[in-house]
Amino acid sequence: MLNNLIDRIKLSFRKDKELYFSLYQILGFYPHNISYYKMALMHKSIMHRNSKGKPVNNERLEFLGDAVLDAVVGDIVYQHFPGKREGFLTNTRSKLVQRDTLNKLAQEMGVNQLVLSNGHSSSHNSYMGGNAFEALVGAIYLDRGYDACMKFMKQRILAKMINIDKVAYKEVNFKSKLIEWSQKNRVNIEFVLCDQKKDGNGNPMFTFLVTIEGIEGDKGTGYSKKESQQAACKLTLERLRKEPQFIDAVFSAKANRTKMEEEPVENVPDTEVKDDFIISQNTETKEPEKHENVFKEEVFEDRAVKKVNTVETTDSQEEDEFDLSDISAQPKIQSREDIIAAAEAAAFAEE
Repeated sequence: MLNNLIDRIKLSFRKDKELYFSLYQILGFYPHNISYYKMALMHKSIMHRNSKGKPVNNERLEFLGDAVLDAVVGDIVYQHFPGKREGFLTNTRSKLVQRDTLNKLAQEMGVNQLVLSNGHSSSHNSYMGGNAFEALVGAIYLDRGYDACMKFMKQRILAKMINIDKVAYKEVNFKSKLIEWSQKNRVNIEFVLCDQKKDGNGNPMFTFLVTIEGIEGDKGTGYSKKESQQAACKLTLERLRKEPQFIDAVFSAKANRTKMEEEPVENVPDTEVKDDFIISQNTETKEPEKHENVFKEEVFEDRAVKKVNTVETTDSQEEDEFDLSDISAQPKIQSREDIIAAAEAAAFAEE
């Protein structure tokens, strides 16, 4: 049985001799089952199907490799940084397995050159190399097991291509840095989705704009919302560092906003008690007030008129306009005979 296995490997080696050598340069060992690695390098764009009509590509191996890679790198980080807290370990692992890191590794190792595609995706899909790298890790796991994956990452990746200490202490989350800066300076920041479309191969693309205190920063485009926001934040941070007029405009807008927030919405109410319900006794300077009676007729009221009992007197008494000499404050005393005579005279006069 062992001889049969060796014969199949030799036959496959002769058939795919060039692929074997290329994989050896990347992995550091020769594959046992080359079919896993062939599938790992098969992009979905070629639309290849098996004998049953089902599509054959590297997506399933990519899924498996992603999970294995998280476990392997998490194990390595845990052992490399004893005593570090969970947040630090999680952040470091994320940096090592993030899409940009895997894309760069695939490019440097020559994985991109081995990927089978329709020839159009490589220029548009920035994930193709990173996806193929994850699929290769899945192929290693199926072909040789977990220990082989660990050895590959330690000896081929971390020992030769990535400085794990440098990665761990390097801040690459530009969105987090920009948000932290905005919180320290108490400025408002927003992420505005400007455009969402698909490229020539149907891959979704997003464009985000960063605004600070309503002032437009920079736009970033990527194949995910996270990637486009990171790109926009990186460019905006560079402007804040290099363009004094930009940061001046931001803080000027902040000053205007905070000033408006601090100003009272309306005037403070007056505490003076109004006594307009009291009629003033000083009538010398008062003007006649006009009002309407119930018949809608304009009536002028002269406040200079003073009422004493039922007799009205005015300041015009001092003038000679009217003769008031026959007006007496005391009525004349009449006898009974005078009263009867006056009544008879009035009666005869009416006749």
